Amino acid sequence: MRLYLAGPMRGIPDFNFPVFYTAAAYLRSLGYDVFNPAEEDHKAHGNDVDPATLDIREVFERDTRWICQFADGVALLPGWDKSLGARAELSLARALSLRVRYLLCSDTGQWMMVE
Repeated sequence: MRLYLAGPMRGIPDFNFPVFYTAAAYLRSLGYDVFNPAEEDHKAHGNDVDPATLDIREVFERDTRWICQFADGVALLPGWDKSLGARAELSLARALSLRVRYLLCSDTGQWMMVE
C-alpha cells in the first residue's frame, strides 16, 4: 500500500521534519511504500529549506499530484488537525475515497497506527 504522510510543518521548528522522518521509518518497517514530503523537500532544496523562499504552490502541486496519481491512503501525523495543508490533503484523500490512517506517538517515542 502506498501512503502519503501528512502533518503539520509550517510554524514548527525544522518544519517538523524529524517527526516526518521517524514516522516514515515506522511505516516502512510495516511494509508501506511512503511518500514523505519532508524527504521530497530535502531532495528539491537541500538541507537548508527556507520558509521565506519555499514556493508553497509548487510544494502543494507536487504533493497533491502524488496523492491523485499514486496514493492508496493517507497517514496523518499528530497535530494534522491544526494544519491547513494536512487538512487539505485529507480532504483530497476523502474525495478520492482513499484509506485514512492516524499515527500516534507515545511519550517514549513508540509509534502506533489506527484507522
